[in-house]
Amino acid sequence: MVHGEAWTIKEFFCYPNEYIYWTIQIVMYPFMTGLVAGAFVLSSLYHVFGVKQLKEIARFSLVFSFALLPVAMMPLMLHLQQPLRGIEVMMTPHFTSAIAAFGIVFTTYALIVASELWFVYRVYFVETATALGEKRERTLWEGILYLIYRLLIMGAWDISHEAVEKDEKAVKVLAATGIPVACFLHGYAGFIFGSVKANALWMTPLMPVIFICSAVVSGIALCIVTYTVTMELRKMIFSWKRQQKPWLPSTDELKSAEVQVVTMTSKYLLMFLVLAITLELLDLIFRGYTALKSWDILRSVIYDKDFFKIFVLQYGCGNAIPFVLLLLPRLSLKRVVFCSLLVLMGVFMMRWNVVIGGQAFSSSFAGFMEYRLPVWPTTMELFKEGLFGAIMVAITPFVLFFGLTRILPIFNLKDSH
Repeated sequence: MVHGEAWTIKEFFCYPNEYIYWTIQIVMYPFMTGLVAGAFVLSSLYHVFGVKQLKEIARFSLVFSFALLPVAMMPLMLHLQQPLRGIEVMMTPHFTSAIAAFGIVFTTYALIVASELWFVYRVYFVETATALGEKRERTLWEGILYLIYRLLIMGAWDISHEAVEKDEKAVKVLAATGIPVACFLHGYAGFIFGSVKANALWMTPLMPVIFICSAVVSGIALCIVTYTVTMELRKMIFSWKRQQKPWLPSTDELKSAEVQVVTMTSKYLLMFLVLAITLELLDLIFRGYTALKSWDILRSVIYDKDFFKIFVLQYGCGNAIPFVLLLLPRLSLKRVVFCSLLVLMGVFMMRWNVVIGGQAFSSSFAGFMEYRLPVWPTTMELFKEGLFGAIMVAITPFVLFFGLTRILPIFNLKDSH
C-alpha cells in the first residue's frame, strides 16, 4: 500500500500519485515547536523586560520550555519512514536546506535554554548539594540528588554576592539572545511552508510571521493552563498537609498569588492574540484581493470544504470568543483558563488548516482530497500517523516536566533572579 492511501479520500479528478502525505504528525510538529518558543518568550518577559509580576511563572515557563524542547523532534521522527536517518540533520547541519538548518537552530536554542537554567538554579544547586553533603545519613533518593547536583554545579561553588550578580547578568544576556533564536526556531517552520512555490495555499511571505505570533500565543496559553492546574494541585496537597505542618501557606494565600500571576499573564496573551489575529486576517484578505490564478481552487477549499474548520473552529472558537471574553471586566481565573484552552485549540486548528488544507486540493485544480485521521492503530504506520501517535506526542512534555521538577523546583526557590 502506498504511503497515504490508507487515510486519503479523493473527490473528483486527482492524479493517481496524489495523497495526503503530511499527516497529523506534521501538524503536531509546528504546534509543539511553537509551544517551545512561546513558553520561552513568556519567561523572557521577566528576565529581559523586568515584568516583576511574572517572576513566579517565568521560572515555571522556562523549565516547561526545556521539557517541551525534546518533543519538538518527536513528530518528525515518528513521521519519517527511516527515522534513524534523522540524526543526520543534527550531525551535518548546513543552510542549503530549511530542514537541514534545523540542526544549527535547534542545537543553539537548546544550549541557550540549558545555560539559562543553569545560571538561574546554580545557587540552589550549591546550597542543596552542601546541605545534602553535611547529612551523615542520606536516603537513596537524597544520595542520587547529591550526585546529580554535584555534577550540575560543574565546580562553580562560589555563591558570593559578586558571583550571583554575574549570574543575573548572564541570565539577562541569554534570555535576550534566546528570544530571536526561539522565534527563528519556529519561524523557519513557517518558512518551510511559505517557500513552497508549487502550493498556492502555503506560498506567502507572511507565513513565517504568522507562525511566530501564533507560537507565542499558544506557548503563553499552555503555560497558563499548566500553571493553574499545578497550583490547584498544590492547594489540595497543602490543605491536606497543613494539619501536620501549620507553617505551610494557606489555600487563600496560594489562590491570591495564582490569580495575580494568571491575570497579569492573560494581558500579554491578549496582546499577542490581537497581533496573531490581525496577521491571519491580513493574509486572508490579501489572497482574496490579489486573486491569483489559483484563487478559484483556494476559494473552494477555504469557503466551502474547510469552512467549519477555518471560520468556526479556528477564527470563531479559537480567536474571536477568547478575544471577547478576555476583554470583559472582572476577569476570573476560570475564564482565563477557558480562553487559554480555546486559544490552544485555535492555534492547533491553524496548523491543521495550513498543513492538511494545503494538501486538500489536487495539482490539477479539479479535484479534492480529504484526510481521515486513523483512530485505531491496526499497524505501526497507522499508530504513528494517527490519533494515538499524536496523543503520545502531546503527553510526553508533561511527563518530562514532572521529572524535571524533581530536580529543578519551580516554586519557593529563594534566589535573586
